[in-house]
Amino acid sequence: MKRDRIQSVPSGTGILLWLLVLLFAAMMSLPFLVPHCGFTALFGFIPLLCMERIASMLKMRKVWIYHYSAFVLWNACTTFWVCNATVGGGIFAILANSLQMSLIFGLFRFSKKYFKGALPYIFLAVMWIAWERVYFDLDISWPWLVLGNAFARSLQSIQWYEFTGSLGGSLWIWTVNLLVFSIMVSLSDGSWAFRYNAKAKITLVSACAVAVAAPFVLSKIMFDSYQEKQDPVDVLVVQPNIDPYQKFEAMPQSKQTAILLDQIGNSVPDRKAVMPENDSTGAASAADRRFGPMLVIAPETFTNDIITNDFSRSYTYRRFINFLKEYPGTDLLFGASSYTYYDRPEAPSYNARQVRDGRWVESHNSALVVDGTGRTEIFHKSKLVVGVEMMPYPAFFSKVDNMLGGVFGRCVGQDEVSLLHCGNIPFGCAVCYESVYGEYFTGYVRKGARFMTVITNDAWWGDTPGYRQHLSYSSLRAIETRRSIARCANTGISAIIDQRGVILEQTPWWEQAVIRSSVNMNDDITLFVRYGDITGRACTFVFGLLALALFVRIVLNRKADQGHSTRLR
Repeated sequence: MKRDRIQSVPSGTGILLWLLVLLFAAMMSLPFLVPHCGFTALFGFIPLLCMERIASMLKMRKVWIYHYSAFVLWNACTTFWVCNATVGGGIFAILANSLQMSLIFGLFRFSKKYFKGALPYIFLAVMWIAWERVYFDLDISWPWLVLGNAFARSLQSIQWYEFTGSLGGSLWIWTVNLLVFSIMVSLSDGSWAFRYNAKAKITLVSACAVAVAAPFVLSKIMFDSYQEKQDPVDVLVVQPNIDPYQKFEAMPQSKQTAILLDQIGNSVPDRKAVMPENDSTGAASAADRRFGPMLVIAPETFTNDIITNDFSRSYTYRRFINFLKEYPGTDLLFGASSYTYYDRPEAPSYNARQVRDGRWVESHNSALVVDGTGRTEIFHKSKLVVGVEMMPYPAFFSKVDNMLGGVFGRCVGQDEVSLLHCGNIPFGCAVCYESVYGEYFTGYVRKGARFMTVITNDAWWGDTPGYRQHLSYSSLRAIETRRSIARCANTGISAIIDQRGVILEQTPWWEQAVIRSSVNMNDDITLFVRYGDITGRACTFVFGLLALALFVRIVLNRKADQGHSTRLR
């Protein structure tokens, strides 16, 4: 039987299937690598669906090899750069993410035994989007290749993300792929000619055309008609360009701080206070009170000497305060590896490390705002990178980590977002990886953020597509929330992004640079901010119903098979 099955497969079929796998990987990778290629994702799954259909019709075995390889190729082409920071972590991310995608596709293939017609394909689409939705909330989370992110550099196509968020893009991609594939299937099996009447043909073609074109047309209208809210606040984005691999070994923190302060001082000489003669207090003259608020932004983890229990112990902190005294109305936002110490017999949390008997420390990836008066605000990054910053499921893995001598990062984040302030203006600060999470990002706006900042350090990946992809995701967040964003990256790309997601100004990669500009504040609330990820929740609900229906059909079929076997006996 096995030999007959193999002989029934036409020669050259394997080559055809592999070509379809390669075509899928190429079409789905292009949007993440080349600007303005988001439209290819609208048709990118068709080669994979064709591969599956051919393999199913020929009753081929081990089809998982083809679809798992397809997802590995897609993940590798788009996120290979993770290996520049950690080879093991990069390979694991590629293989593990591909495995999850392949399991979803495998469940779709399994469902075809019990669902007929279009139902298995609907099951595939809502299952995929439900997975993307759940993936945003898991401890081990890598949502870099959420399908809706494919349009991150095709901004005039997705202005309607303010209603749906990026998962609306995922739904769009699946809708178009499945509609076009259904037409191809009907043409190949003859149903187009013999089963469909003229009305059915017109309806299917029209639905496909509307699904493809309507979002583009709507988005273009929204893009051209959107009126930026004109309420500016001055910002200075400072890119010090310090090699992260040398940052804490080869260059003293005092020198790094001097570089940053020189960049700031050279960029805003007009804001420096003029001290009155014979004034020993250091107070600025009344003339210098004319300055409005300005936010100076430095990158993520700029310093590593912040003690949250006692800020004044930090030399960098004291130097910032003294410098800002000369610049009235100026606040400095900077990133820090910070530490909280506890004197107690027991660990304050699973993530705490023991310094000595009765002494514990928790680490954080933090953003701080300070001004010349010593006013200080701090926010701890919550969406942490697994392994490097965060230990998943710490109740279990803390014991493993202790036995291994401490191989996991064990940063402690906040339970929910909080705002920082420039003067009395509330704004949000997403630290690095947090800018990838759309619904999480809306939390800042719901709290009252009038504009947003992103601080990051993308140099770990080298000159690869990684930092450009990361920058483009900030544009998605700007559209979803209609908040301008000032983005500061240690080595680039730093940028000013408007409320339509358009990058107005940006720095070069791997150069010292500053951007002195302004961002417009906004108080309006988008539908996505107000109601969250409606698309993801709806698809998760439909997936739950279909999964239940699938389970019922499996049970009924087994009972029917058992009854048939009993009658035969």
